[in-house]
Amino acid sequence: MKIFLIIAVALLAVGAGVYWHRESPAMTDLTLQGNVDIRQVDLAFNASGRIAEMLVKEGDRVKAGQLLASIDTTRLQLALAQAGSQTNAQQEVLARLLAGSRPEEIRQAKAARDAARASMSDAEAFYQRQENLADRHFVSRQQADSARYARDKAVAQMKAAEEALRLAEIGPRKEDIAAARATLAADKAMVGLMMRDLQDGELHAPSSGVIENRILEPGDMASPQKAVYTLALTDPVWVRVYLPEKYLGRVPGGVRAWIHTDSNPGKSYRAYVGYVSPSSEFTPKSVETTETRESLVYQARVFACEGENVLRQGMPATVTIHLDQKAPAAGTDPCRE
Repeated sequence: MKIFLIIAVALLAVGAGVYWHRESPAMTDLTLQGNVDIRQVDLAFNASGRIAEMLVKEGDRVKAGQLLASIDTTRLQLALAQAGSQTNAQQEVLARLLAGSRPEEIRQAKAARDAARASMSDAEAFYQRQENLADRHFVSRQQADSARYARDKAVAQMKAAEEALRLAEIGPRKEDIAAARATLAADKAMVGLMMRDLQDGELHAPSSGVIENRILEPGDMASPQKAVYTLALTDPVWVRVYLPEKYLGRVPGGVRAWIHTDSNPGKSYRAYVGYVSPSSEFTPKSVETTETRESLVYQARVFACEGENVLRQGMPATVTIHLDQKAPAAGTDPCRE
């Protein structure tokens, strides 16, 4: 009799289960458990130096581009002033070369040529007289030779004066101008580099967020390897959940979802499914679901459209997704009403 009763109870249980499975309505909402995730950024200077100012502290909300800290840049400012003066001087050198010779310089070269020409004519006449006298034995041959040497020197000076005039009229060499341009470009590049170094002496927020940690203080030595602040980004904020394999086809990317938290019972935050992992994994032990656990799940990110100031890193959250939604059209903002 006992065996008969056990068998009867088991058959009734199986029958009730089959009946409930066949008659129960199809599931329309999927509830998933997860945790809030927020990206964190370690902020550091892109230069080395002693910190002069720290303008924010833990818990402060900052906007993108806001100045957070600065290092002492006195030496860089002095070096920049020196480089700027050197650049201005080189600019004037290039301008002088491009302008060529001044009219006064050309007139001076012409006057020097005329003087050399007169000296050459005088030396030629003196040589001719000395040569005639030497042929008639009125002066020594040595005196005639000296006059000839003086004549040759005057001719050479005349040629040098003519070449100097020609150079003055032509102006600077194109190679000298090219070299001056290159030097000026190098000076300008040095100024730009120093200005960049000055900019690197300031630390700005890359995005809006909340200062989570203030690591260094004024007077500390900063470097690119040392983090100054830890910034928690407030956009985007998402809930990391794990989607069972059997629901993959019923939850396309971009569909709407709702986020609920224990800290604000009865409050729902609009969200959307923004990412589903292309690879599966075994269910993490920390994941809790309201139904039987599946062996394989796919990590998904449900991005919040609101409530960024309430959702905190690591906060447990419940996500509700209406199944069988149509995927939104390409380019549609999933957070719009």
